[in-house]
Amino acid sequence: MTAIGLLMALWCVGFAVFNVVFEITDRFSDGAYADYSSAITVMNWLVVGLKALGAAVALLSVAERPTFVPPALLAVSVWAVFATLGLYATGSVVQVVGMVSGLAGGVDQIDAAGVGYVLLFLLAAAGFGILAVSHSRRNGLRKGFAVLGVLGAPAVLGLVLLAVPALLAALGLMPAP
Repeated sequence: MTAIGLLMALWCVGFAVFNVVFEITDRFSDGAYADYSSAITVMNWLVVGLKALGAAVALLSVAERPTFVPPALLAVSVWAVFATLGLYATGSVVQVVGMVSGLAGGVDQIDAAGVGYVLLFLLAAAGFGILAVSHSRRNGLRKGFAVLGVLGAPAVLGLVLLAVPALLAALGLMPAP
């Protein structure tokens, strides 16, 4: 189980590196997204923080005795990470199905990089699912903590994808829609 925890932590850190590189290289400072560069910077660092939190959750979920995080809070957290990744991956799969069926875009828009990206998220969701089940069983926790984590995940996604951009627009860091 420790190996899965380490792999999931490395996965989170690996994906965070992309956001850090975007910021170091000022990737969005000019071009089509220049008007949004300040907002993208805020979102990039927020995402780096969430990915670092995911890495910490993965490591803590396999630790023998994390003394500063109660097992119930850790269970809610690892289930939330699982649900967030699972929801994101499911959305990507639905998008692919829409493209293949011709409902949204076309099959010519699907490439190996896109398929690999979706597969990495599916694998990460599965890995965090294994960690969530293992942690909950090891600590004899009630299913209510899993439910709380799974139901809390859409709230986190909503906050990140809807509320934060709205706040950034209100603060003038990005053009209002």
